[in-house]
Amino acid sequence: MDIHAAVVSSFDQPPRYAPFDLPAPSDDGQAVVDVLAVGLHPRVRTGASGSHYTSTGKLPMVPGIDGVGRRADGRAVYFVADDDLVGPMATRTVIDTRRSVPLPQGTDVVKIAAAMNPAMSAWVALRRRVPIEAGQSVLVLGATGNAGRMAVQVAKRLGAGRVVGAGRDRDRLAALTGIGADATVALTDDADATAGALAEAACEVDLVIDYLWGRPAGEAIMALLRARADRGRALNWIQIGSMAGPTLELPSVALRSANLRIQGNGQGAVSTRTYLEELPALVEEIQNGGLSVSARPVPLADVGTAWTAPEVPGVRTVLVPAPKES
Repeated sequence: MDIHAAVVSSFDQPPRYAPFDLPAPSDDGQAVVDVLAVGLHPRVRTGASGSHYTSTGKLPMVPGIDGVGRRADGRAVYFVADDDLVGPMATRTVIDTRRSVPLPQGTDVVKIAAAMNPAMSAWVALRRRVPIEAGQSVLVLGATGNAGRMAVQVAKRLGAGRVVGAGRDRDRLAALTGIGADATVALTDDADATAGALAEAACEVDLVIDYLWGRPAGEAIMALLRARADRGRALNWIQIGSMAGPTLELPSVALRSANLRIQGNGQGAVSTRTYLEELPALVEEIQNGGLSVSARPVPLADVGTAWTAPEVPGVRTVLVPAPKES
């Protein structure tokens, strides 16, 4: 089946809008959908560059990890892409129907495509990985990114008593207080000042959602532990992203002298089934306005331009295919 798609032919070049041969569904659990909206998430970019840990290295490929599509019976669905199928950045794609959920009539498909991925990490982390208890406090490290901003909202919606957001962009930090942050900490190049600010604002938190890793995470761990009144009280560190680097240097004493629990949240750490079970509740939360999101729809045909354009802080780019081809 001939379609048009964002085709990646080289890992060091942006995708180009081009014809692509879509294989037919191979079993009854698969279906062709007309794609309505696909989010251009950071995870999509790493997959298209071949740098994500799940990358197979095979080219050409069509990128994307999730999207909204319309089935042949007219139903709109949100779907999680299957690594073995063509990606969703296309006018049509094949989905595994078991990895999809129906959307209510009138759903804002652009909003769903923009919000599900950045919200999912914190949502699953706090509902399944380390279930948050009402009143517990949360530090979001990397709160000025789109996923971090969403994590602040998710933590509050799931019952956090206090949420601290930490990040480098001071303007975006200031905006976090309007969506649920009780305090903010600016991460600066002054390591001592940053450590002191983190210790003052967040040393007694129960959970940390970390989108940074690297040196900032290592320094933050030590700052919190040194200032913690009771090191025997659990500090659950949930590692999700690595925007500041893939590794960190952590003294072994951090693990011996405190009840520090470090675990990841992502593909492999959480089963696909678990993610899928959380989709309906998250769709409802987004659709009902419990989580705010800003989206910028761009025609799929302009994927090359959208791919290289500077990201607007706080706004997720969503690629919208043209109407169904004849």
